[in-house]
Amino acid sequence: MTAGLTLDWSSGGIEGSVNRIKKIKRQLYGRAGFDLLRKMILFQ
Repeated sequence: MTAGLTLDWSSGGIEGSVNRIKKIKRQLYGRAGFDLLRKMILFQ
């Protein structure tokens, strides 16, 4: 908590990317392998 108030940088951009990838993984659960996951991440 204190790091968010005292530091000049933020990890918000990375957290957003991780959440986007997690959402895609949930959508693709049980459908296909890594190749389709990779394509979905690159195209979004």
